[in-house]
Amino acid sequence: MSRSLGPALPGDLLRALSQSDLAARLGRALPLITVDAEGRPHPMLCSYVELLAVDARTIRAAIAAGSGSARNLESGRGATLLAIEPERTVYVKCRAAGAPLVAPPLARFTLAVEDVLEDMAAEWEGGARITGGIAYAPAPSLDAPEIQATLALLRRE
Repeated sequence: MSRSLGPALPGDLLRALSQSDLAARLGRALPLITVDAEGRPHPMLCSYVELLAVDARTIRAAIAAGSGSARNLESGRGATLLAIEPERTVYVKCRAAGAPLVAPPLARFTLAVEDVLEDMAAEWEGGARITGGIAYAPAPSLDAPEIQATLALLRRE
């Protein structure tokens, strides 16, 4: 069952997406689901390297320019970012605000947070909880040129 936390990231998620402890989050992924022209969900996985919370109501996402997800965000249809971690499961409903900043092969989108839903086990589920998030290996090196370019794009004003 989920409940709305309002149109801003809660403090723990804001910290997680702030990249302040990025090295500890390497190898973990978050699904970003956009909506395609036919109204179908279009999923992609983002790493914490590709996401940056600028503040509680703004997330920047660096994704492949020209990809299906980029086209969906450019169209103005909504998106949902899923943070599925043992600490908490939340769904961040957002919408691209403004034109993307394109630096091939990437495009940086600014996502305006519209609603944050926290998911919790219902009483009848007996305290069921998430025991692990989505992980991948090998984790990238923060020194890799591609990672440095992605981080620079996210942080560019």
